[in-house]
Formats: sequence, C-alpha cells, structure tokens
Amino acid sequence: MAKKYKNNHKSNDLFFDRELSWLEFNLRVLSESKNPAHSLLERLKFSAIFSSNLDEFFMVRVAGLKRLRRAGGAIRSLAGLTPRQQLDRIAARVKELIAEQYNSFRETLLTLLKESGINLVYGDRATHEQVQYGRNLFEEEIFSCLTPVALDPDKEFPFKGNLKLYLGFLLKSPDEDKERIAVLQVPAALNRLQIFPAGGKGHTYLLLEDIILQNAPLLFPGYTIKEHVLFRVTRDADLSVDESRDEDFLEAMQEMVQSRERSAPVRLEISRGSNGLKEVLRRALTLEQEEIYEIDGPLDLGFFMKLLEMEGYDERRDRNWQPQLPEDLAEENGLFETLSGRDVLLSHPYESFDPVVRFVQEAARDPRVLAVKMTLYRTSGDSPIIKALVEAAQAGKQVTVLVELKARFDEEKNIGWAQELEQAGVIVLYGIAGLKVHAKALMVIRREAQGIRRYVHLSTGNYNEKTARQYTDLGLMSCREDLSYDLALFFNTITGYSIAPTFRKLVMAPVSLRERLVELIKRESEQSSQYNPGLIMLKMNALVDAKLIKTLYKASQAGVRVLLNVRGICCLRPGIKEQSENIRVVSVVDHFLEHSRIFYFRNNGNEEIYLSSADLMPRNLDRRVELMFPIEDTEQKKRLITMLEQTFRDNRNASELNAGGGYSRAEAEQVREPVRSQELFQQQAMLSAQELNGKTRRTFKVRRKMPNIRI
Repeated sequence: MAKKYKNNHKSNDLFFDRELSWLEFNLRVLSESKNPAHSLLERLKFSAIFSSNLDEFFMVRVAGLKRLRRAGGAIRSLAGLTPRQQLDRIAARVKELIAEQYNSFRETLLTLLKESGINLVYGDRATHEQVQYGRNLFEEEIFSCLTPVALDPDKEFPFKGNLKLYLGFLLKSPDEDKERIAVLQVPAALNRLQIFPAGGKGHTYLLLEDIILQNAPLLFPGYTIKEHVLFRVTRDADLSVDESRDEDFLEAMQEMVQSRERSAPVRLEISRGSNGLKEVLRRALTLEQEEIYEIDGPLDLGFFMKLLEMEGYDERRDRNWQPQLPEDLAEENGLFETLSGRDVLLSHPYESFDPVVRFVQEAARDPRVLAVKMTLYRTSGDSPIIKALVEAAQAGKQVTVLVELKARFDEEKNIGWAQELEQAGVIVLYGIAGLKVHAKALMVIRREAQGIRRYVHLSTGNYNEKTARQYTDLGLMSCREDLSYDLALFFNTITGYSIAPTFRKLVMAPVSLRERLVELIKRESEQSSQYNPGLIMLKMNALVDAKLIKTLYKASQAGVRVLLNVRGICCLRPGIKEQSENIRVVSVVDHFLEHSRIFYFRNNGNEEIYLSSADLMPRNLDRRVELMFPIEDTEQKKRLITMLEQTFRDNRNASELNAGGGYSRAEAEQVREPVRSQELFQQQAMLSAQELNGKTRRTFKVRRKMPNIRI
C-alpha cells in the first residue's frame, strides 16, 4: 500500500528562487577570496571568478528575465516571483555583493599584495615618477591605438561590443556654449596591467585606463575635460538560433555568435563621480536606473587572473596539486588489454586525464580499430583529442563525432573544430534540432580474435584536458557487453534514428531520466522504516526540478535520510517541519570546481550508485540529451560512497543551507578534527600512486605532437 504524506505548505513556500539561489552560490565563491586559509593568489583567483560568474549571469539569466518582462510575462518562478520582482531583488542583492567584493579589495587584498611585493596602483594614487612614465608610454605606444568617437545623447550608443572597457568624457570648449561628449574604447590589444620599472624586488603595476585618463587632455586639444568615467556594458548573450535552418545551420550559428556584439544591453558598470555622464550613458543604452552598477575601484576584477600567471611568487600560491596515476590502471598493459579484464574508474583532477587522451590516441594508431564515435561539447584550444580523431580518420578508420555547436560561449570554437574534423574526413554531425547534446560519451570499435569488441568511456565532464585539471569529474572506461551495446544504440539514436530505444543499463534524457530518478527515490521511500531508514546521497551542480524536489520531500516525510551536495543553485528548502526535516544540503567551494554528478540509493542494502552528465534541472531533463550510467564493480562503488561521505564530513570548505536560504559554515574554533574533502581526495590519490609506483614505477606520458603514422 502506498504511503500517504502530509503537505500543509503553500507551493511557493517549498522552493527558493533559482536566480537568488545562484547569487548565494556566488557569495560563497566571494567568501573564499576572504578566507585566510588560502594563499594570496588563490584568494585573488576567487575574486576574479566571482566577477566572471556575474558577467555570465547577467548575459544569460538576467537577459532572459528582461525579455520575459518586456513580453509582459506573468510567468512566476518556483518561488512565486514575477520577472519584475526577480529583477528588482537581483539588482539589490548584486549591489550588496559588489560592495562586499570591493571592500575586501580595498581593505585587505591590496595590502596583502603590497606586502607580497605586488604594488597595484590605480586611480589617482600614482606618484609623479609613475605619471611621467605613463606619459612616455602613452606617447610612444598608446596614443595611436585610441579612437575617440563623438556621442550624441539623442542617438544610439555607437559602440556595440560586449564586456569591453570604455572611457567617457564630458568636454567644454571656450568657443562653444554646448558641451560635447566623447567615448573611446580602452584597447583590448594592449595589456591592461602595465609594469612600472621600479627596480628592486617585486613588481609595480599601472592600469592602462588610468594612464589614458592622466593623458586624456592630449586627445582633446582646445577642450577642457569637465567629467570622465570608466564604464563597461554587458549585453544579452542568451540568443537563440533558428533550429529550422537544417541546410545552413552552421551559418545560422555563426550569425548568432556575431549578433551577441550587437544585442540589447542588460547592465552598465560605471566608475563613481559623474552623474551627468552616467545619465547620458543610461539613456543612450536604454537602461533603467536599477541596471546601473556604480563601482568604487577598478572595473572588472577579472584582471586578477593575469596576476596568477606571474612567475616568482610560488610562496603566495596554494601548493600545486598534481594529477596522479589512476589507481585502476596499475598494469603495464595497454588500455585495451586492461579494459578487457575489468572496468576502470577515473577521478579527475586528482587522477590524470591522460588515460582518456591516450585511449583516443591508441585507437587512432591501432590497426585493429575500425571506428571511433564520440560526442564533443567543449574541448581545449589545442586539443590532443581532436588531433587524435583527425589522425584516426586519416588512417582510414570511420570516425563519427557529434559536435554540439550550441555549447554556450564555445560556439565559435566548436564551429572551427567541426570544420577541421570534416576536412580530415570525419563524419561530423551538428547536434540535434531543438536539443543540446550534453552527454559525454566515447566508443571505440575493435576487431579482435573473438570478434568485434566495443570499448567505451562515459563521463560527468567534458573532453577537455585543461579543465580536467580544474574541475572534479568522474569517468568510467569499460568494454562490458551490456554497457557497450547500450552506447551503440545511443550513438545510433543521436546520429540517425529518431526513436529512442529501451536501454539495459543507460538512462537517457529527455526520454526517461527524470522518471527513472523519481522511481529510485520512491523505491527508497517505500523500503524505508523506523528500524531500517532509507538513505539517498546525491551530488550535483544544481537542483531546480520541481517534480524531483517534491519527490525528495516525500522521501524525507517517509523517514528517508536525504543528503544533498549541491555546488550551486538549490531550490529545495531543507529543514521545514514535517516536510524536509530529514534533508541536509551542503555546498563545497574549494580549490577545484566541483562538477561531478553522483546519485546513491541504499536500496535496502543492495546499494546502487550512478554517475551522470546531467544536473537535476528542467533544461537538463527536458531540453538536453544526457546520460546516466551505473557503477557496478563492488570496489568502485565503495570508493564512490566513501567520496560522498567525505564531502558531507567536510567542515573546512563546505557550507550548509538552512530553511531561510542562508548558508553557514563551522567556525574554526568549533572544528575538533578539520576535514577538507578535496585535500583528502588529493592525499588519497597520491598515496595510491605511491603504492602503484612502488610496484610498477609506471607513469603516463601522453604524446602531444602526433607522429606521421599511416596504417
């Protein structure tokens, strides 16, 4: 008999707003920039990430809400807010967060930088000697790169770039009664951080825009500069492409990418001190007052990332966590021989991504390999995997790659990769109309003595060897017949067939992933009792889907203990009496970006654990092609369960969500046994690698330069 559950709460009381929840995540990122446990350069990194995160948030989420508001949309969020209410609350909260970021910048980070030998000079803080140096640099290099443009307040803003720095000037001539306005773009081709040769130890940096401002009178002879501002415009990047243009879809995508530079403004960041110019720019950009963000300091602290690249400051960095030899790859055998005996679980970036690269390279060079198939969502700028796919095609193997052109902000790069692959003879598909292919899948078909065998790699993260050193992800390599058979059906589905098949092991969105997860949660509820309570542990980047959240609430009411590790957005409200009292939500923000998705169900002792490319959001479950796959090896299951348990024990970099929407973390004096989960995983990977090296002394060496081999 099905259990009955109470629900005495209004629907809107059960959910946090998605956008406001994301802002709280970005606050957790900002908090790490103030965490004294981190090195100085690590703190700068988090401040820079906070800024770049906000850029994308405005380009995508705020832009979408503005379109809904303009359309008169009455659509409310899960929390019951209209687009207008969301935009108002976002503006108020973002201004609070920016004030917090710049207070930390001025009061703490600048001082720490100077103590470390890094003197950042901005605004009017330059010495006479520094001003003179800037004057020489301006005359010799900068002046000829500048193009002031007259701005007519009654006409459209003349510059169409996105996220570019501009300087605006209010000018007055003694021969004219009318004031004039000029705008120039700060040249992106010049380094924003200009080194001042101070001599001695350390470095002194001047900002390019300050050098221009100090010498601006040279740009406007005969005029007096009455006001000046530095500003930055954020534009709508959440543009759609005409999915009906099958024959020229590539051209349609190129047009969409180009149109981002001309799209509607959604935010104006501007330096303080000029109300007149601020109002002129607001009207020219057709923005409302709440869409203007005044900044007390240098605009866009993303330039901190440049400081991270400096040499000679190793003592100011977190120690370098190097990827280790994967514990499931101890033998001297080749990958195909190893996989023929057992599955391999990879945990990045604690373990090296090189085996995945080597998997494609070996497939390209092995004369017994007949074909390679894979999905490609994002990859690096100089991808060894792309090179290996080209080599495989040139060697006469059938190579099929689905390149997802709609991967936001990587569209242009993916278009280039698609064209290069096609020129090499690869069969390239440009995604699926109306859906994004977000699944991470690779299959190699090989002729062996026993017949044709298929080898597969499935992952929670992208085929990008650079981000694999920064994001935590999990991958499975296998040649199990049930798994490889399913993956063959999957590739047939996305490359040719229109009807999704019934899989043995895989679960696919948008076909059945939500329904399968609902089944698994309900099964845990039905099996749970007072004496044998159920347990669900889920790790993901975002939890937004209303149906899954409501199903988790019912599981909590049935006595199931629900542990959720949600890095970013969480619309579920924990700790509600008689609703979600058995649900705990934590978020880990640390050195690496948490990115893996792990779903665990105790199942009355017959534990099941799955990995997935999907977060639990409507976009992933309804509008993307995603895969969930089981981990069935006993030791690998234990390993993943231990990883989950350790993330819930983290009391150093984990924050816990409360019923009011706030996050809190344990105070240092309350922590008897400090647990930093990422540090634990790195230590475990190093210990495992040491044991393996003691047995085999083997390391992976991936060849980055492809030899001229023809088979």
